[in-house]
Amino acid sequence: MNNKMALLLMLTGLFSLSGFHVTAQTMTGQETGASTNSGQVASDQDIQLLRKDIRSQKKQLIAANLNLTTTEATKFWPIYDQYEAEYAKVGDAKLALIKEYSQNSDSATDEQALDYLKRSEEISKSVIRLRERYVPLVNQVLPGKKTATFFQLERRIEMLLDVEVASLLPPLQSQGQ
Repeated sequence: MNNKMALLLMLTGLFSLSGFHVTAQTMTGQETGASTNSGQVASDQDIQLLRKDIRSQKKQLIAANLNLTTTEATKFWPIYDQYEAEYAKVGDAKLALIKEYSQNSDSATDEQALDYLKRSEEISKSVIRLRERYVPLVNQVLPGKKTATFFQLERRIEMLLDVEVASLLPPLQSQGQ
């Protein structure tokens, strides 16, 4: 199987892991944020396990498409793990904002709406700053093309996950209001 096919299959798998589907409905009220195919609400622990599974599949995706030598891999993967640990903290902030947004989207004030926007933009900037810090670190152990390829893969995966989540969240203001 070629790398493009493996990439496509793994990305498809990211959105159907463990039978969980994040929905805006399950993120409202006291519910946590994901439901199973049977409609049961997932706990925070279930969501953390799902995030761990996504991170594992993401790592496999990157490994399948980065074509590292043994020497490069030995040096790269510890940096990657450090990067992912820091990225997970940004993911925690993003998840908290999504939960809050989902719980309050029907009743958000203008001030809350602007606060959600500001916090969302700050999270995006945090990701950019994180990448900017890690480009030279990765480039110390990988040549330029492989460094660029890693960050391309990283960004593509992030965008696909963001699109999936965004498609599930309602706009703050319905059309016609």
